[in-house]
Amino acid sequence: MPSVTALQQLLSVISGGIVGFTLGLIGGGGSILAVPLLLYVVGYRDPHVVIGTTALAVALTAFANLLPHWRAGNIRWKPAVAFAIPGAIGAALGASIGKAVGGKQLLFLFALLMVIVAVNMLRQRRHATSRIERSGRTMLLWVAPVSFMVGLLAGFFGIGGGFLIVPGLMFATGMPLLSAVGSSLVSVGTFGATTAITYALAGKVNWLIALEYFAGGALGGWLGAWLAVRLGRRKQALTRIFAAVVLAVAVYMLAMNISALHL
Repeated sequence: MPSVTALQQLLSVISGGIVGFTLGLIGGGGSILAVPLLLYVVGYRDPHVVIGTTALAVALTAFANLLPHWRAGNIRWKPAVAFAIPGAIGAALGASIGKAVGGKQLLFLFALLMVIVAVNMLRQRRHATSRIERSGRTMLLWVAPVSFMVGLLAGFFGIGGGFLIVPGLMFATGMPLLSAVGSSLVSVGTFGATTAITYALAGKVNWLIALEYFAGGALGGWLGAWLAVRLGRRKQALTRIFAAVVLAVAVYMLAMNISALHL
């Protein structure tokens, strides 16, 4: 694994801070820039190591954010764990497939995912606020296939997948949005950790950068959450600006990796 300069370590902390800040400010989808920041700002050029490393950093961040949501009573542990277990199996499978895909092809597909996330943010679609809540076997029958597919995508792309997990939880269990946001952290952390372990077993995780990303993300997340409370409705405008940035980065990544289509 290539050595990392002092400047790259500093840029890792700053990049992690940007990811944490956007997560704290706008919530789901904020971590989508973790991979391109590590690639193009920090300058770490191995796509597979980048994905494994950011997966670990996102997992650590999600687990760190569990406590305040737990204290606030926003986590429904039974459906949260029920969603995380099949999803972890999907994440392990997805990560194994992702490791076998060429770097340029993987980044090209990741850029397409960024386009989808950005368009979804720009549309500002609201989740349904009321559904019939499911429990017992009925809940498990809905949860298992949904969580497996979400985990598969999260593992393949090395993302936390919160923007998929929240609506997936609401669809499969019928829980309200606030509970889904808190409960989703269990799966975000589990999927990220599963992906990171899969990549780590292949020597595809830079532990130092992951910790630096996490350190920056913890501070950035606190600042983002602090600002979110004070911005109120203006957060929607910032979300759209962020979506435009994600879209621009996605276009850049598509251009940089267009050769993947000819391989």
